[in-house]
Amino acid sequence: MEQQPEFTHAQSLELIQSMIDKARNKYSENGFAYLLWGWAVFVCSVTQFILLRMHFAHHYVVWFTMWIILIFQLIYARKRKKQNKVRTYTDEIVSYVWITFAILMFLFGFMFGQIMGKEYYKYFNTALLALYGMPTFLSGVILKTRALVIGGIGCWVLSLVGPFVPYDYQLLMISLAVVIAWIIPGYILQSKYKKDNA
Repeated sequence: MEQQPEFTHAQSLELIQSMIDKARNKYSENGFAYLLWGWAVFVCSVTQFILLRMHFAHHYVVWFTMWIILIFQLIYARKRKKQNKVRTYTDEIVSYVWITFAILMFLFGFMFGQIMGKEYYKYFNTALLALYGMPTFLSGVILKTRALVIGGIGCWVLSLVGPFVPYDYQLLMISLAVVIAWIIPGYILQSKYKKDNA
């Protein structure tokens, strides 16, 4: 029978510390992703609104910059994962919530395009507002951050108003939604993270 290698004293302490950190769910959300995506969506929606009002034919092209943001986010997340020795249960749950959101975004885009054809854009923004509320609200509950919970509810309220607002002004509603759902909470999370990890 093979003898299992023994832990050194340092390895034992490291394992114990890792278990303690995991159990107490040390606060590790720094608000970076909320600020990154919040500001990116804000700038794109306001820019598209301006281009639309100027009768620019391809006003929607500003959204292609989202692919650059996504690549940057993936590189940042990978780098941060290497730096963080402990990944808490909270981190794991929140990441799955946002993965679900990303999948639903693609599914909504595909379904709206197939069902409504070229007219889908008139309704898609309202659906996005409703969708934005889901991961924001759930993240707020998981992270015990009231600003995110309020932001999620704010997105749902705006999604109810959306169908009664002309398409171009729905873009301004999206920019308002990300301010209350991602940008303000992002700065709150950033402040909390700095205080917790000082």
